[in-house]
Amino acid sequence: MAERGRAPALEITGLNVFYGASHALQGVDLKLDGGVLSVVGRNGMGKTTLCKAIMGMVPVASGSIMFAGQSLVGKTPAEIARIGIGYVPQGRRLWRSLSVDEHLKMVATKGGAWSVERIYSTFPRLAERKSNGGGQLSGGEQQMLAISRALLSNPKLLVMDEPTEGLAPVIVAQVEDMLVQLAQEGDMEVLVIEQNIGVACGISDHVAIMVNGRINRIAPAGELAADRDLQQRLLGVGRHSHDDTPDTPGAAVPAAAETEGAGGPSSPQSVKIYMSNPSPPTRWSHPVPVAQLERIARVVTTGPGRAGAEQTEIRQLASPGEGVVLVAGTLDTKGEELRFIRDQIRAAGLPVRLADLSTSSGHTGAEIPANQIAAFHPRGSAGVFTGDRGQSVAGMTLAFERWIARQQGIGGMISAGGSGGTAMVAPAMRSLPIGVPKLIVSTVASGEVSKYVGPADITMMHSVADVQGLNTITQEVLGNAAQAMIGMVKARRGAKAATSSKPAIGLTMFGVTTPCVQQIVAKLEDGYDCLVFHATGIGGQSMEKLIDSGKVSGVIDVTTTEICDLLMGGVFPATEDRFGAVIRSRMPYIGSVGALDMVNFGAPGTVPEKYGSRTFYEHNPQVTLMRTTAEECAEMGRWIGERLNQMEGQVRFFLPEGGVSALDAPGQPFENQAARAALFQALETTVRQTSGRQLIRLPSHINDPEFAAAVVAAFRALHGGGRPARKREALS
Repeated sequence: MAERGRAPALEITGLNVFYGASHALQGVDLKLDGGVLSVVGRNGMGKTTLCKAIMGMVPVASGSIMFAGQSLVGKTPAEIARIGIGYVPQGRRLWRSLSVDEHLKMVATKGGAWSVERIYSTFPRLAERKSNGGGQLSGGEQQMLAISRALLSNPKLLVMDEPTEGLAPVIVAQVEDMLVQLAQEGDMEVLVIEQNIGVACGISDHVAIMVNGRINRIAPAGELAADRDLQQRLLGVGRHSHDDTPDTPGAAVPAAAETEGAGGPSSPQSVKIYMSNPSPPTRWSHPVPVAQLERIARVVTTGPGRAGAEQTEIRQLASPGEGVVLVAGTLDTKGEELRFIRDQIRAAGLPVRLADLSTSSGHTGAEIPANQIAAFHPRGSAGVFTGDRGQSVAGMTLAFERWIARQQGIGGMISAGGSGGTAMVAPAMRSLPIGVPKLIVSTVASGEVSKYVGPADITMMHSVADVQGLNTITQEVLGNAAQAMIGMVKARRGAKAATSSKPAIGLTMFGVTTPCVQQIVAKLEDGYDCLVFHATGIGGQSMEKLIDSGKVSGVIDVTTTEICDLLMGGVFPATEDRFGAVIRSRMPYIGSVGALDMVNFGAPGTVPEKYGSRTFYEHNPQVTLMRTTAEECAEMGRWIGERLNQMEGQVRFFLPEGGVSALDAPGQPFENQAARAALFQALETTVRQTSGRQLIRLPSHINDPEFAAAVVAAFRALHGGGRPARKREALS
């Protein structure tokens, strides 16, 4: 970020660029003080020309371009690159014959924050394709490589022209997080030209809107994301063919629209929907004749609405200091039930909003309509309203999760539905902070719900009868759910926030490592709020969720047993993102190999047949433990080692030579020195040890006092010997 009193990172004044007689840039004024600035606009508005002018690739007719107080006008692209400006061009511009690794090593600079190793950890797909030529990559892989090539020059200013074009949604989110991270680190300023409104608003506090070769305005990102009228007026986005909301006051309310404070039902009405831009416009487009607009207009017959109602469009979810209860679901199929819940909450005096997750066309009268949420999909509403139900549901699930991540003032969230509706709303609920009330009434709540609840504090309530209309059963159940939400929200309002003067640290424990963790807690609890997580798959996810949310400032991860179940098919597996929160937050990491000697299964009859000849231990009638072999231990060592290599914070990983669990000890059923040696050797072979990343062998058993004392000493050393300073919040 630019320091106070220093010249802006980029300042453009009165910039004019011509292509022959065409006036492409018309007096552009733009300033980037620091961080990330997004520039959006329709096709043909001059965005790419602006990038090329900055990079010296097109002649400037008049005006100035200043980089940190230094003029760029008249310099060649090579000179501009040498003074510290990187460029990600639209169209990628890769060499077909050079491999990924050759592309990267050719431009890598020594001593910068971005290295080839960091690129491969940020974009694992490139690491997998490092030997492939540029012409053998998919479009998304080529875009990743173009971005990586620019980052490796370690520029002071990075200019990116459509960086998310052609990327899969998961990679778009990864690039978005990376850009936010770059802004927070402060080592690099970024100018992003972006068509994706969701990305543009997500990475930057302010967004410059380009219209007809000029900067029309610079709007706050939150305001632009919520203002569909502004998007439609200036960008040609924000309204879609499925959105029948009237544009003018007094127009007929579209199909199935229901608004607040309404009276009785009204008669069906017909609404004529016009498309003002039948083809994508440019600044050279001629006005479309009225007769043509009339011919292509479509007529929609509305269902019963409510007389005298007014259409309400919520710009902000909540006023400052206000906690709004969100009632979310598919109003096209569960509207009656969701409104019943909404009305109960409103009658209790709590502010409440309906969020529509419908994927069918038509307007449902929700304060937060479906198309507003769909706009947060990486590809915009086109990624949600696809015409294919499966794709639409998956798209809305992702869009709602991303929409929730950008909201503030949510006092609680409640939903009701079947398996599809539950799966749609659960990821967004899981992204909310721990403590915010979350409740789902669902037909699947009496079965296995871990895939819905995950590491979050979601309450699931069985609907008993199907959530399909109001009847004596559903009214009872939904009423109880609404009252439960009311009680939780009101109690949370009146209670003081749970606080501790001691910083929180996370510890992982299994029954067979309990003595170790108890000794560590006894030594640290006077200065730290020790949060112990049971390493049953969800336990590790819960700890990492708190790390990601910034609520845990330290970690002592001595029990990494969830990796056994992940790799060998046990019932308590970690996810592939195990250790990911530590990698993202760069916090100091203390870890060990606790309980890597066992894979968890259910009752003996549930153990896969292929493991029939193995060593087992019956923990209880419902839990069977299987001893890991030397080959499996080596595989786990390599997997964990690769994750440790991605950690940029201080790492101390302990290897207890006397045994890794209570069952891996002299005379115990899982004692196996060869398996233990294979595990340690794989770790030592894989981990790239440095002064900051160390593997530490100890001659003791993991549950010995000497081991606990060594772990505590390392923890205190990494955290300054006392209460550690709180790390910045990790990116979500």
